[in-house]
Amino acid sequence: MYTEVAKNIYRIPVRLPDSPLKVLNSYFVKDPVRSLLIDTGFYTAVCKEALMTGLDMLEVKPDEFDIFLTHMHSDHAGLAADIIADGKQILLSERDLRLLDTTDDGERIIWADLARRFKEADMPEYIIDNINKINPAIAFSSPTESTQYVGVPDGTMIRAGGYTFRCTLTAGHTPGHMCLWDEDSGIIFTGDHVLFDITPNITSWAFVSDSLGNYLDSLRAVSKLNVKLALPGHRNTGDFYARIDELLHHHDVRLAEVERIIRECPGLTVYEIAGRMKWKIRTDSWAEFPAAQKIFAVGECMSHIDYQILRGKIKNHKDGAVYRYYSA
Repeated sequence: MYTEVAKNIYRIPVRLPDSPLKVLNSYFVKDPVRSLLIDTGFYTAVCKEALMTGLDMLEVKPDEFDIFLTHMHSDHAGLAADIIADGKQILLSERDLRLLDTTDDGERIIWADLARRFKEADMPEYIIDNINKINPAIAFSSPTESTQYVGVPDGTMIRAGGYTFRCTLTAGHTPGHMCLWDEDSGIIFTGDHVLFDITPNITSWAFVSDSLGNYLDSLRAVSKLNVKLALPGHRNTGDFYARIDELLHHHDVRLAEVERIIRECPGLTVYEIAGRMKWKIRTDSWAEFPAAQKIFAVGECMSHIDYQILRGKIKNHKDGAVYRYYSA
């Protein structure tokens, strides 16, 4: 199944099993010389079947397109190395390419760092010990090594389907998230930078001191573009500029909430602060949160704390293996 959303641009819905995101919007830009597939889905048989069915209906074969990844989350990148044909490229930002770096033991450095930081955040041991199974970013990422990943700098131009897309760095959701922007048509592929029905998760990343600050800066930067059609990585499109205003306001509210919790209850850990924040999820208590959702919640809480520490609003203190937080 596919839908033509603009001339030579087709949306292929890729169902994401056991994910609240439900569906990835994979996009195919058809070109007689160089076609482009944008994002792929989890490394699962369900996702692969949905994606390949859409490509078959478009009468496209893997040796006819390169792949562009808006970012390295597994719901967008998981299948890329599995379906890429010989002689073709998997394009992504230079910064997100770094997320593929591994330790001498073959473990991705970012996951090893995440486990360490979760311990400092007071995350329960049962989550940390089973994070490879619980966290979909790890569980559904590609185990396939590939030499076809190519890091592209900010501002790189990609031509396909009669469009000239500018690779536009929009750091925040991941360190090197990129949108694809065509100035002439006003079309932008937003990945997870701007979503209209859900709020992008902004977490704390290894090698990044201020993920949230980067995200807010990137939102303000794309708000200056003359966008006529925004094509997001999930769900539906909408009013691009109104949504940016909503997202900026959302994080202002979040920052105030975190600051208030710390002021009223000094000495809490990140896990305890996250448990006092308001989340749109159908559970009666923090204790009932699914483990995967606790991972996202704690990561987002950390990014808001990082932001406020850098701006002198709060401070931390190491207490054994964990950090506790206080008003500055």
